[in-house]
Amino acid sequence: MNTFTLGFVVVIYLLVIAYLGYKGYRDTKTTKDYLLAGRDIHPFVMAMSYGATFISTSAIIGFGGVAAVFGMGLIWLTVLNILVGVFIAFIFFGRITRKMGHNLNAHTFPEFLGNRFQSKKIQIITSAVIFLTMPLYAAVVLIGGARFIESIFEIDFSIALTFFSLIIAAYVIAGGLKGVMYTDALQGTIMFLSLFFLLVFTYVKLGGVTAAHEALTNMASLIPEGLKAKGHIGWTSFPIFNSGWWWVLTTNIILGVGIGVLAQPQLIVRFMTVKSNRELNRAVLIGGIFIFVATGFIFTVGALSNVFFYNESGQLAIQMAKGNIDLIIPNFINSAMPEWFVYLFMLALLSAGMSTLSSQFHTIGTAIGRDFIENVFPKKKFDSMMISKIGIVIAIAASILIGYSLPGSIIARGTAIFFGICAAAFLPVYFASLYWKRATKTAAVWSIVAGLLTSGFALAFLHQKEAVALGISQALFGKDFLIAKFPWMLIDPILYAMPVSIIVLVVVSYFTKKTPAGHIEKCYKGV
Repeated sequence: MNTFTLGFVVVIYLLVIAYLGYKGYRDTKTTKDYLLAGRDIHPFVMAMSYGATFISTSAIIGFGGVAAVFGMGLIWLTVLNILVGVFIAFIFFGRITRKMGHNLNAHTFPEFLGNRFQSKKIQIITSAVIFLTMPLYAAVVLIGGARFIESIFEIDFSIALTFFSLIIAAYVIAGGLKGVMYTDALQGTIMFLSLFFLLVFTYVKLGGVTAAHEALTNMASLIPEGLKAKGHIGWTSFPIFNSGWWWVLTTNIILGVGIGVLAQPQLIVRFMTVKSNRELNRAVLIGGIFIFVATGFIFTVGALSNVFFYNESGQLAIQMAKGNIDLIIPNFINSAMPEWFVYLFMLALLSAGMSTLSSQFHTIGTAIGRDFIENVFPKKKFDSMMISKIGIVIAIAASILIGYSLPGSIIARGTAIFFGICAAAFLPVYFASLYWKRATKTAAVWSIVAGLLTSGFALAFLHQKEAVALGISQALFGKDFLIAKFPWMLIDPILYAMPVSIIVLVVVSYFTKKTPAGHIEKCYKGV
């Protein structure tokens, strides 16, 4: 690989990012600009920012690697991402969120919920949940980008992780949400083009669409015995119904991420950055096409990488990666693609990581500053922009520290954990804030707490993968997890926690004081 060319490409890319970050800084004059990009973002920029924030290195590196192990069944996640993450999100959630956010003068997701239910407590609790859980998601996205940088530049992983974080920090702290969304639009475009060409080159490398898929289907006899025992029957087939892998794929990956997207604070705030529903309607098609390419194409490539590696070395993709799922896609790109495309894909990976991380850091920072500190100390006068910038620095430091300590093959699972926690803690309350006027602030508080605690309990004591790793159940009860009967130890915590959160919200609402009618009328004015 030509080091000069590689360095030149990276420098040009960073200069363009620096310019867009500066543009965001120059256009940011008020708190509304810093927190909500002035509420006048173009629909293309909004859609690409939403998509680029949604699709990170965790989708490309983490879930691309998962597809290499599970196969084409992961395409159902793409279907759910488009149906739920774009169509339902924009049409049934985005429109009302935009208008209500304007009515309530809300600048962040915690502030939106707090103002809707007239409760600073809800705003504080929501911001605390974001601060305590989102750094895990940010850390796995950091790992995805750092792993590719490590592979391409042949540098130490820790250096790659730190370097990656500092670049993002520069334009997020300076430019606010405008800087984030301007850079997102460019980064999303690079991601789209790179993944489009990646699928085309993969099919060319494997002799065409038909030949590639026939070869992958014919590899079913090569499935290791350990995977067969779990229900794996081939890379172009869904796992056997009710098998171990069926439960993992459907609940841990497809359902957890596919539903959890509706409750992502960094995505919800995008709905409040446009000035009318017309912009949201125009963004639906753009967002849908982007998600189709960004997820469907990388999942297909991930599965097909088995054909390439087997033809080249007689080994499966996971064997070539020495068991680390997070290394499969980087290995495939470096081994199968032409050198010039490696440069382009490196920019795509940088873009995917930077777009998502910039939004995460901005969300965590505003949660710490505007939503938590300003409400915990209401008598003190704070500069919202300055305290949010301090929060962003804290968020970056926390994410880097977590990133250093996480094990291999963590990217996809870490993403699913965070999406599941958000779904359990926020989605019932968020939905009720939009569509159920009878929901009360007391019920909202207890619903968030119940969803969070149930998720934590399930992760520590019920779900095998996390319970064994944490060791809390073993220390307290002498068991790796409390319910050893199949399939309970494989079911994702979202299937325990979301029903609990919904039940608590509904029951407590009927036994507590209603929100004043005048406030409800204000919330829904013009909706």
